[in-house]
Amino acid sequence: MQIHIVSVGDKMPAWADSATQEYLKRMPRELGVKLVEIRPAVRAAGKPVAALLKLEASRMQAAVPPGATHVLLDERGQHWTSTQLAARLQDWMRNASTVAFLIGGADGVDGEIRAKADLELSLSSFTLPHALARVMLIEQLYRAASILKGHPYHRA
Repeated sequence: MQIHIVSVGDKMPAWADSATQEYLKRMPRELGVKLVEIRPAVRAAGKPVAALLKLEASRMQAAVPPGATHVLLDERGQHWTSTQLAARLQDWMRNASTVAFLIGGADGVDGEIRAKADLELSLSSFTLPHALARVMLIEQLYRAASILKGHPYHRA
């Protein structure tokens, strides 16, 4: 199974890069996780947000493998527990799915990305800093894999 984390933002703070690399290193071999950083559209005076989001949407779509399940991270998405994520991860693994988790930029995502999403998932009802959302997602994927393996990392 392949997981692609397609994330708008290419200059993360050192703490976020360090945490991301740590969890990527811990992932089991059968769960290939690839982080794809999308360069954000340049915010300049006079550029409408809708045009910026369209540009970022095209960059995101180009990074998603054909046939992948699209999971949009959004504060208005479904709220799952770690064990619910683990159950869905197990389904995806059984079906040898490719899953793309999509994290928008500072202004969110274009409606095209939202329309193509097979699932909208929330990490929190809070609005999170982009770097923290990325780290939280990767940690939760590691936690879900740990649950499936019966590893003591997750204690319920």
